[in-house]
This record gives sequence, structure tokens and C-alpha cells, in this order.
Amino acid sequence: MSTTWQALEFGSVDGAALGDGVLATLLYFAIGFAVLALGFLALDLLTPGNLRTQVYTDHNPNAAILLGANHLALAIIVVTSIMTSDDSLGQGLVDSAVYGVLGVVLQAVALRLLDAFVPGNLRDVVNTPRMTGTAWAIGASLVAIAAVNAAALS
Repeated sequence: MSTTWQALEFGSVDGAALGDGVLATLLYFAIGFAVLALGFLALDLLTPGNLRTQVYTDHNPNAAILLGANHLALAIIVVTSIMTSDDSLGQGLVDSAVYGVLGVVLQAVALRLLDAFVPGNLRDVVNTPRMTGTAWAIGASLVAIAAVNAAALS
């Protein structure tokens, strides 16, 4: 029985292409992070009190559920906007930014509509000190709406 060894062919490494890819990654990340931050600000404006304090200092479970669901919802939109953006870096970054901001606006509108049409009051849900099923339902609705929002990106 003989053993045959084959040399591995690694090929060449294109440093310029790698550098371009790293730069593109950083730029897309910056846009995604900015859209998530904008989404946090929008949710903070639409909910009573300071959302950051409610979640991280007061440990309000309902505010945390809404924040987590909102971040998941916006992440779906941001990922889709990046993956469906133009192949050219400049246009792709603009596409991602525009569709990401549009996603934040549409999610904010959806939250307002949920507040208007769902029985009860979002302010009461957020201010309730114990975890409620309503917060989970609103959070799940936000994620579902984001999936539709992401599918609508063109």
C-alpha cells in the first residue's frame, strides 16, 4: 500500500481586494449600526419615559421586550437592505442607508398603528412593572412586520 501526498495549492492573495473588502465591511457595519441607533431613538420617542433608563437601570421587563424586539426587527431590515443593495460600493451604501432609514420609519408607523388599533395603551404596557403578554405580542408583531418590510425592499 502506497501513500500519496498532494501539495495544497493556496493560490495567490490579492491584498487590494482584501483591503477593499475590509473597507466595505466597515462602511456597511457603520450604516447598520447607525440605523439601529436611529431605531432606538425612534422607539424611545414613541414610548413613555427614558427607554435606556427603563431597560438598563429600572430593569423594566416590558420595555426590554419592546427594545429587544425592535432591535431584532431592525436587524432583519438592515441585513436585507445590505444583502439586496447594489454591487457597486457607493450605490450599495446609499441603498442600505436609505432602505434602513425607511425601515425605521415604517416600523415606527407600525408601532403607532399597533398602539391605535390594539386594545389597551402602549404607555400602560411599558409602565407596568411586571412582564405582560401584551409586550410579547407587540414585540412579536414588530418582528413579523419587519419580515414583511424586509421582503418589500427593492
